[in-house]
Amino acid sequence: MDITLTVLRLLPWHDWAALGIFFGGWVGYAWFASRLSHTRPSILASTNRVRRQWMLQITYREVRVVDGAVIQNLSTSPSFFASTTILIIGGLLAVLGSNNADALVREIPFAVRTSVLVLDMKIVLMLAIFVYAFFRFTWSMRQYTFGALLMASAPESSQFEEQSISRDAFADRAGRIVSMAAETFNDGLRAYYFAFAALSWFLSPLAFVLATLGVIYILYQREFHSEVLAVLNS
Repeated sequence: MDITLTVLRLLPWHDWAALGIFFGGWVGYAWFASRLSHTRPSILASTNRVRRQWMLQITYREVRVVDGAVIQNLSTSPSFFASTTILIIGGLLAVLGSNNADALVREIPFAVRTSVLVLDMKIVLMLAIFVYAFFRFTWSMRQYTFGALLMASAPESSQFEEQSISRDAFADRAGRIVSMAAETFNDGLRAYYFAFAALSWFLSPLAFVLATLGVIYILYQREFHSEVLAVLNS
């Protein structure tokens, strides 16, 4: 009980409320988007159908050089973000270990004045977000590698008929692996979006809350009401 009270006293109540809205909004939106995609088309669900169709078309092709190039190109995006995230983490660690971090924040216009401990907690939050993003991006890279292995091990087009191998079963399995890689990459990108919301905590708890709600609105619009989604489902 004493430990809990000590932890609660580290931040004012409005900062704890803003943190609760931030994490609740992040986790809640991820759950909401996953649930809603079962009944309403989303960017991820629509592109997953395309990925499954892509894997089905592979079974009819004799030469799959283009498919290998595509899967390699897809894996470069999480690789780029993973490398960038490492640089961001290094920068945040440098700021965290600096004795002039509070002076740096004071240079930000409209930023609230806080203690060094509270400032360190804000930087730690940013670190945690980007560490999470790094793990998601690197896992996405590995999943694309698994997808490439499945594509390379696919039987020749004629063998599907000769050996009575199910094309649909292969497409379901390979398509699901590639879709999982895309979903994991999407988790990393979502972390970047929420990192921008967390950045506004340096201004004030109110800005933190408003930025969190703004990020959720932008994500919802892009995943369920974007023009790209309309074209994919047309």
